[in-house]
Amino acid sequence: MADPSPIDIQKALGGMDYPASKEDLVRHAEGKSAEDSVLETLKNLPDREYDSPTDVNKEASK
Repeated sequence: MADPSPIDIQKALGGMDYPASKEDLVRHAEGKSAEDSVLETLKNLPDREYDSPTDVNKEASK
């Protein structure tokens, strides 16, 4: 499965309030019916608080 683009991730997280935990990010994306690849990427993020969409994308691209 191809990694989702940063744009796909941000679409799934649109309207998210930061800071947010990994669990918050996954729940929000699930609520927006995000693609499986986006959900998989979010579920594989380190378990910590994220301060911004940029913070999420930096971690997801590692």
